[in-house]
Amino acid sequence: MPESLVSLQRSFNRALRVEGKSDRTIALYGQSIVFFSRWVEERGAAADISALTRDNVLDWLDSLRARGQTDGTVITRWRGLRRFATWMLAEGILDVDPFAGVTVKKPEPPSVPVFDDDDLRKLIAACKGKEFNDRRDEAFIRLLIDCGLRASELTGIAVDDLDLDGESVVVTGKGSRVRVAYFGAKTGLALDRYMRARASHRRAHLAALFLGERGAFTPDGVRERLKVRARIAGLADERVNPHRFRHTNAHDFLLAGGQERDLKRLMGWRSDAMLERYGASAADYRAREAARRLKRGDRI
Repeated sequence: MPESLVSLQRSFNRALRVEGKSDRTIALYGQSIVFFSRWVEERGAAADISALTRDNVLDWLDSLRARGQTDGTVITRWRGLRRFATWMLAEGILDVDPFAGVTVKKPEPPSVPVFDDDDLRKLIAACKGKEFNDRRDEAFIRLLIDCGLRASELTGIAVDDLDLDGESVVVTGKGSRVRVAYFGAKTGLALDRYMRARASHRRAHLAALFLGERGAFTPDGVRERLKVRARIAGLADERVNPHRFRHTNAHDFLLAGGQERDLKRLMGWRSDAMLERYGASAADYRAREAARRLKRGDRI
């Protein structure tokens, strides 16, 4: 009897971990396997390796579109199941590639949402105070502004990773790739104030740089504190999230004339896809500002 697709998932996950894939990536790939298997079973067939055929893959992807799934969701499901099939081919479990010649439409890149300076000033002002949470929140918000870190990167920073004198911090990104991020003098001052407050925290013995009530700060903790500060600042809290700081940092870097290859290194990107997205965002902004300056109709 052929092996079920879901039963192979544990071995597939192990191979992904060896490759250094993040837990989130592994979970996304796993969803593709589960959803495809469920689709097969709903049609009265066994969700085993015999079900992974080119025709079934095409029909499944078509069904996703028919249900109104976005281009982004379809390509995510396609990518996950394709990666699973590639692994099975390498393991000798499959003899024929079910994805040969199967392509999907790439989604149009969404607009890049960014903060303006007024928004950022309001967020910083919302952290004014001398309590531990005030010091911590201002420090990590300024670090997000200067470095454009992912939430997981921010909470993964250890005390020993921070170099206040060198105004830099060692960051571990996706795939356990290590890079150095650089911050400015005001962020350095905010971090220095936070470190003094941290010294008297009951969890100060922990390695993590940023601490919460129960221990090391978590990505969910970062998101929640941003919502708190957004409400104090009078901003819509759904607009204030870690990735928006990342968008803003990349957008500003390119607008200031920074080189795309330097940005790629600073942000920890492996592909050029994100470069193209932010490059387009900065180009659109420059075109819009040029049009506003021209205002030829105002001269007639």
